[in-house]
Amino acid sequence: MHDDSSDWRRVLVDDEDALGALFDRHRTRLFAHARRLLNDREDAKDAVTIAFFELWRHRRRVRLVDGSPLPWLLVTVGNAARNLERSRRRYRSLIARVPVAQATQEVVSSDETGVLAALKRLPVAEQHVVVLAILEGYAERETAEILGIPPGTVKSRLSRAKAKLRDELTTVEETWA
Repeated sequence: MHDDSSDWRRVLVDDEDALGALFDRHRTRLFAHARRLLNDREDAKDAVTIAFFELWRHRRRVRLVDGSPLPWLLVTVGNAARNLERSRRRYRSLIARVPVAQATQEVVSSDETGVLAALKRLPVAEQHVVVLAILEGYAERETAEILGIPPGTVKSRLSRAKAKLRDELTTVEETWA
């Protein structure tokens, strides 16, 4: 069985099969991450696909952690998810202006007011830190390395994000009580 570092060496010499091996190894985890950020399953698949296209395109500049591109892929999936959601909002706005014979009701996610919605409202920099440190379990030092920021910045962003999430979730809990 190959590990990320041996497959990565092959990717760097333009071996597309090695990229496929990385895709097969990490797609489930990346898809789960994309689903946390996006309501639409197909958009989540697209976010993962985009991340692998970008991995191939930028392979000579990708920052690895312990020989693995997974942290880079997690951040890239997050960025792709935000871009897809932004596009979706723009299209919804355009569609809303088109006259329709019969109005249709939009399907709303079951977590529209919960944890995932609160996570999506955090600033992007704080989202990255929360996803990597809390949801994906990377240590603060690793998170700092992945994002290319000092460990102290990770600590402060994580602290701010936790406080915002705690406040927001307390408000949500009070409205349900």
